[in-house]
Amino acid sequence: MADTILTDAVAATAFRRLVAHLQHRTDVQNIDLMGTAGFCRNCLADWVAQAHGDLTRDQAREIIHGMPFDQWKAQHQVEATPDQIAKMQESVAKNADTH
Repeated sequence: MADTILTDAVAATAFRRLVAHLQHRTDVQNIDLMGTAGFCRNCLADWVAQAHGDLTRDQAREIIHGMPFDQWKAQHQVEATPDQIAKMQESVAKNADTH
């Protein structure tokens, strides 16, 4: 059923909304996304680059972050706490089961 409802147009619209949301919510750190959901903006960029085939990782990150990654890091990324790192590692370990 999902294949008939989730057309490419619907998926593209939802994906663009997700990217816009992540660009708006710069207060949410990538490490927190990793710790909670098992993926972050950088993962999403990697998936875009892989799906496209001709985009570099940096080009894909600029698309997802809405600016060059180094600029995003300088403006929005803070030092990760030991708790954030532990939670991320636990979450990433769960990804191995399905990927």
